Formats: sequence, structure tokens, C-alpha cells
Amino acid sequence: MLKLHNTLTGKTEEFKSITAGKVGMYNCGPTVYNFAHIGNLRAYVFADVLRRSLEYTGYTVTQIMNITDVGHLVGDGDEGDDKMTKALIREGKPKTRDAMREVANTYFEAFKQDLEKLNIETPTQFPFASEHIQEDIDLISVLFEKDIAYQISDGIYFDLSKFPEYGKLGNIKQETVEETESRIGINSEKKNYRDFALWKFNDAGWETPWGKGFPGWHIECSAMSMKYLGETFDIHTGGIDHIPTHHNNEIAQSESATGKEYAHYWLHSAHVQVDGGKMAKSENNFITLQTLIDKKFSPLAYRYWLLQARYSSPVNFSWEALEAAQQAYNKLTTLYHSLPDNGKPVVSYLTSFTTLIEDDLDTAKSIALLWELAKDDTINPADKKSTIQKFNEVLGFDFNNQTSMNQKIQDLPFEIQALIEYREEVRKNKDFKTSDNIRNELKEKGYLVEDKPDGPQISLI
Repeated sequence: MLKLHNTLTGKTEEFKSITAGKVGMYNCGPTVYNFAHIGNLRAYVFADVLRRSLEYTGYTVTQIMNITDVGHLVGDGDEGDDKMTKALIREGKPKTRDAMREVANTYFEAFKQDLEKLNIETPTQFPFASEHIQEDIDLISVLFEKDIAYQISDGIYFDLSKFPEYGKLGNIKQETVEETESRIGINSEKKNYRDFALWKFNDAGWETPWGKGFPGWHIECSAMSMKYLGETFDIHTGGIDHIPTHHNNEIAQSESATGKEYAHYWLHSAHVQVDGGKMAKSENNFITLQTLIDKKFSPLAYRYWLLQARYSSPVNFSWEALEAAQQAYNKLTTLYHSLPDNGKPVVSYLTSFTTLIEDDLDTAKSIALLWELAKDDTINPADKKSTIQKFNEVLGFDFNNQTSMNQKIQDLPFEIQALIEYREEVRKNKDFKTSDNIRNELKEKGYLVEDKPDGPQISLI
């Protein structure tokens, strides 16, 4: 019985899908104005583990991950520059929709490569916000018909006085006026200080019955999620920072338009912190996945590091912690490849693993169980490998991808390269004593050398 912590109720609840055996899930995707940082990527590793867990427990999942390529302002409020416009300025491109899409395509491709490197399964669909303008217009039109939307000089706004349940997600109804004003922004024309933009007027945007402009970030997600999953769907996910504004705005406009509950379960991943603070582009403390690769870390070691904590717990990034995760990941990969095939999963371990995953995706204890299995000498080696494979259906460590374990010699530190090359020379001269001494020296430095017919194979230990 799968249980998930529902931000909407504040409780860990038994998961029940709307349609038996099927799940509709919407994940708030990236705004493709720059490269994703590793803090951003935690939300997508979490969504992947959630999808894998649902599939592991027997569901067929329709997973929609939107791509925001228009409408997302620098803050969560209604003032300031559009993130995509800032990208155009940064890259010296004209402020046109074509140029905006060109930038979006560049960073979307980079994002997809990040997902692949992290062994994140491809979502069912990646809808682009700019391709769903008509859906935005249709939804806003419904809100106008219900006298919930209104127009002022700079755009169309949602009248929050018409939705008294605002803030039910995360129970933020009791926030102070000052906190909310600072988040939403102050505009003297608005009926209420918390009213948010559905559409912003701009001569470079799209034509609408109300004027040319761009959709608000929040309306885009409502329009796309409901188009692909229906007016009510099973699961909506995102980062914890989406709760106060973005996700509560989605709920308000969606439920006001349809008169139905928007999503049954809301799940949120916590921040990746650096020195105790949130990793963010605005703080100039962000690290990309390519940075990890350049420093000779495997993206899958980063996935391993993330899953050592439950998705809802904040984690503090450090290079030392990632190095430990890299070594642990490589040891598991080395073990996996040393085991024979054609075994059968061990029922007792599978039962324990399933119990942990069904407890709100407890990947931390699942990894501890994986190590317990790895060290259990009473288990038949082939059965051990088969059991690890079942665990891997959810954890997604991709042990079959041997290149994640092996280190290319040219990518290693110069000192290590030199030792390996010298060892090859003495081996050719049949000086096996010196060769063994160098192997031991490399082992002390954290590198395991295995001699293969096509040359030395190097892995971290």
C-alpha cells in the first residue's frame, strides 16, 4: 500500500488513483532561460523516483513535464522582467518570439541531456508554454465569464476575493499582509493586494480579445496540466518554493474555472543547500551537472547522493559528500558486475524494499537495505544480482551502464595517469613486483586497476 505525504492535507495518506491502475502526474518543469543547476535537478530526480515507484507498484503513469519558455517573471510576483527576456538581453538577441524560442530550444536540449545523464526516464510529454497560448486564452475567458478575472492597465488579474480557500496548500492562509505583499507585489490598480496576473500586456506578445501580450506563469501550468490530464488529476509535484505562490495560484484559478478539485495529491521536494543557504542562480552559488562532470564526478553519483535523503528533507551539498557518494556508487557498480546472471530475487529483501518505498519513497533506508544485501554472504550471488536489479527499477542507478564505473585514463589527474603509464611499461618488461607495488600505491590513492585484454580498467574505490 503506497503512502505519500500530501502537502494539501499535511498528512501522509494512502494513495488511491482516480482510475484503477492508472496515474496522471504533472511535474512543474524548468524555465529554459539558462542551464539547470543541480539544485533544480533534485526536483526531477524526485519526480523520476516517484514515477518509478508508481510503476513498480503496478501503475501505468502518464507523466507531463511542462517547459516554460514565456511568461515566468524573475520573481513569483507580477513585477519585473520576464526570465526569457533577460536571457535574450544576456545573449545579445532581439526581443522577438522567434529569438525567445531559439534560446528556449538551446537550454531545453541541455536540460534533456541532464535528465539522460541522471538516468531520469523521459516523461510522456514535454508541452511548451508558447505552444498553448489558446488554452491560456480559453481558461482566462472562463474566469471572465464567471466575473473572477478583471482588466487593468497592465494586464488581466485574478480576483482572489472570489476564492476564499486561497492558501489551503501548505496551510498558508494565516500569512501576514506584509509577507504576502512582498511576494505578490504591490499595484494600486489591483482590487486586492494578493490578486495575481493571468495575462500581461506587451506589444511583442500574442493577440487576445483583451490586448496583445504574454500569459502569466501560473495560468500556463493550469492550462497545460488540464489539457493533458483532465480537469482533475492524481498528482502534482514541484519544489517546495512553489507552494506559497505558484501552486496556490494554480489551484485558485483552476478550481474557480472548473468547480472541481484540481489535483488530489501534491508532493514537494526540498532544497539543495550550499553552506546552509538555498542553491539559486540569483545567489550566484549554483553548480551545473557539467561542473560535476568536469571535476570527474559521475552524474549517477550525484543521484546516489540525493537519494541518501528523503526527497522532502533539505540536503547540504559539499564536494566531500559527493566524493563519498562517488566511491560508494563505484563499489556497488563493481560488485554488481562481479555477480553472475540468471538468479531469482530474494523475496525477504524485496518485501523489505517494497515496504520502504511505499512509506513515502524512503530512498535513504532503501539504500541502507541495498548495502545490507550487498554484504550478505548468505545470499546466492546470482540471486543477489537479480535482487539488486529489482531495487534498481526504483532507485535508477543504472548499474548496467559500465561506463559510469570506469574512468577513462585521459580524464584522470595527471599524477594518476603517470603512475598507470609507468605501470604499463614495467609490466611489458615483466617487472611484476614493481607493477604490484604501483597497483597498491594507486589503491591507497583510491583507484582500483584491473588488467583487461584491451588495457587497464580503472575505477574508484
